Amino acid sequence: MDAELYELSGRVGDALKARKLMMAAAESCTGGWIGQAVTMVPGSSKWFDRGFVTYTNLAKKQMLGVTQRSLGNYGAVSEDVAAEMARGAIRHSAADVSVAITGIAGPTGGSRSKPVGLVWFAWAVRGGAVQTRCFRFKGNRTEIRLQSVAVALQGLIDLLRKPR
Repeated sequence: MDAELYELSGRVGDALKARKLMMAAAESCTGGWIGQAVTMVPGSSKWFDRGFVTYTNLAKKQMLGVTQRSLGNYGAVSEDVAAEMARGAIRHSAADVSVAITGIAGPTGGSRSKPVGLVWFAWAVRGGAVQTRCFRFKGNRTEIRLQSVAVALQGLIDLLRKPR
């Protein structure tokens, strides 16, 4: 496993433990890589509740409550769907905070409006607002996924630095 992801995961865990919070992850294009990264850290069961790997639209709807309206109007790789995934991860878990990723890792599947490397992120706090960001990563499938997990973890760290 990438040393950077291990270090970021440890920092996420430290921040969550300090605030006595649990996290959940909702992943599409990363296929559970956040869950893998954070559970490499010893003691992660004290701060990682669960991960949802929702690779298909049906899984996003069934497991996270993403609406057909959002999927139909905006597509799976969109700000709206990322935000619904993050909210759904909180709603369907014991977590206090969540992160969601949906994107196009390639090498196929991209379009002019949604090219390979386009990834939407959302971070949510139970009872609070959802923050979203979009990135366009360069590289092959593995590199895009690796960068996505790093951004997701750093986003959690940034979120946990803010006063509640």
